[in-house]
Amino acid sequence: MATSFNLAYNFDRQTELGARAWHAFFATAGEIADQSKMDPKTKQKTLRLLSNGMYVLTSRQGSRPAAATVTWVSQASFKPPLIIAAVRRDSTLLSCLRESRVAALHILDRRQKNLAQKFFTRTRASSGPLNGEPYSEGKTSAPILKNIPAYVECKVIEIREEHGDHAIVVLEVVDAALHKPVRPLTVADSPWEYGG
Repeated sequence: MATSFNLAYNFDRQTELGARAWHAFFATAGEIADQSKMDPKTKQKTLRLLSNGMYVLTSRQGSRPAAATVTWVSQASFKPPLIIAAVRRDSTLLSCLRESRVAALHILDRRQKNLAQKFFTRTRASSGPLNGEPYSEGKTSAPILKNIPAYVECKVIEIREEHGDHAIVVLEVVDAALHKPVRPLTVADSPWEYGG
């Protein structure tokens, strides 16, 4: 009788302690998730420590090409080879990606800061160059910039737009070109900051 009472008491006590532990955990998680308590300057400085390259992403909408310098890019899978890129939700480039489902990601060399800067502004193209840069049509029909030493052509697998001010674009690599050795340009190598 005493043994069964002790077991029941211990079980009840452990359940109570477990419930308290879970309550404390969720209360702490709620505090961690409360962004209003985060120091904005520390957040900005810390997030800018993440290593980001500088690339030019191109696509098209019918006969109209689009391009933008992007920095939030990462390889996400070996098989199949996938890349994820963050693209501004209000950009012409994103509407082109939605419609054509093709893209080319161009890897800039460290000496190509001036080329990166050309694609900070809206795409300008008529029958000639794209923001002053010559291009041709790739295998996927995505615009391929001629003065960039390396690129991958991709098909759009998925676009997620429900979170944040950038859409997450999942791209599958279907072709690649490397014309000469590249020392990739990073945000840290540039005079610009993006992120945080």
